[in-house]
Amino acid sequence: MRIAILSDIHANLEALESALNYVSENAIDKIYCLGDIVGYGPNPNECVELIANKCDQVIMGNHDHAVLGLTSVEYFNDFAKISTAWTAKNINDQNKEYLRQLAFTYETDQYQLVHSTPSDPGLWHYILSENDAFHEFNHFQQHVCFIGHSHFPIVFSKKGFSREKKLKLEKRNKYIINVGSIGQPRDGNPMTCFCVYNPDKNILEYIRLEYDIDKTREKIMHAGLPTFLADRLTRGY
Repeated sequence: MRIAILSDIHANLEALESALNYVSENAIDKIYCLGDIVGYGPNPNECVELIANKCDQVIMGNHDHAVLGLTSVEYFNDFAKISTAWTAKNINDQNKEYLRQLAFTYETDQYQLVHSTPSDPGLWHYILSENDAFHEFNHFQQHVCFIGHSHFPIVFSKKGFSREKKLKLEKRNKYIINVGSIGQPRDGNPMTCFCVYNPDKNILEYIRLEYDIDKTREKIMHAGLPTFLADRLTRGY
């Protein structure tokens, strides 16, 4: 069985469609989403509806929570505050209700899904370093914890970290895997990023795909959102 694990779509419809097309064309069995379906981008309704229809499990993200007024935007940067207010006005009630019912975590015997951290999934802390990861290893029992939130694809294990495109996960090791971002990568690569995970063979692969960035940029500017949010897509950070 192969599972596509997506995160941080950020209302980028073109990037999401590129990922979903790949999943369909490669007959991947399941799709999980680690949250932040909305925020920053111009297509919150379309992205929520696609995720709701296509995904087998979906987790709450901080931007999803903030659009509902459940997380304060006090610590958001100015661009995030503006886009949150815009999204709250432009997302429909049905999609707000869908976001409202999302859980903070999903667990199986083998892996856990969370947007931010397994220790405090609703406080929206980041795992950015090996020290952060080693603290978080104490807060889940499974072999693997998949996260998003930082938009930076990286694999932490008890033996160190890796940025390899394809990995064989060791059965006796423990992993925190940031799957990267569909709609707003921040690792210097503008291509959409997600993971395909085979839990039977313990194989993880990062997928990078091109999408119509110019179309997304035009939509952002047409919506009256900050030009910065359009321009950063081409830079990948």
